[in-house]
Amino acid sequence: MVIKKVSLETVCGTNSVFPDNDKPEIAFAGKSNVGKSSLINALVNRKSFARTSSTPGKTQTVNFYNINDSLYFVDLPGYGYAKASETAKKRWGRMVERYLMGSKQLKAILLLIDIRHEPSGNDRMMFEWMKYHGFMPVVIATKADKIGKSHVQKHVKMIREGIGAGEETKIIPFSSVTKQGRDEIWNLILDACLISDVDSADK
Repeated sequence: MVIKKVSLETVCGTNSVFPDNDKPEIAFAGKSNVGKSSLINALVNRKSFARTSSTPGKTQTVNFYNINDSLYFVDLPGYGYAKASETAKKRWGRMVERYLMGSKQLKAILLLIDIRHEPSGNDRMMFEWMKYHGFMPVVIATKADKIGKSHVQKHVKMIREGIGAGEETKIIPFSSVTKQGRDEIWNLILDACLISDVDSADK
């Protein structure tokens, strides 16, 4: 994937009206600090395009990134931040569901789960929500460089069993450091959006 243009086009808060985009959208979901921004930066070959933070729960908006004028990456607020108030958690949850249910261009949801840890209850709920609403279940097992290569498949199995996923569910180990999994994720995104490499490179 040749990235010629990337821009943060729209930032939506809890009371915002989401944009009525005319291009495919790929959403990134996962708990706080799981590595959504790092994944987006790796996919677009930018070191600090999407803001990363060591403070979980900092992202409280839905961010729309225009990629090559061909598609949008939609970065959703992280869930499960323990220090957030219950009111804030419910507000974020309603905002995320409002986007997911209302988007006319949403083609796939990438569910990010830290490969080092067993999936949380929120991870399982998000996975079940995706399946129930007919989305292609795709899991990105982030921070794969944090464990030994010989343990990767063991941890992938742990995630698969933890969310109750069948063998048909793609679980892609990914590292923002080594870029492991980057090409596979891009191929999946392009397939979901019905975009070819040639189409995107010409933009």
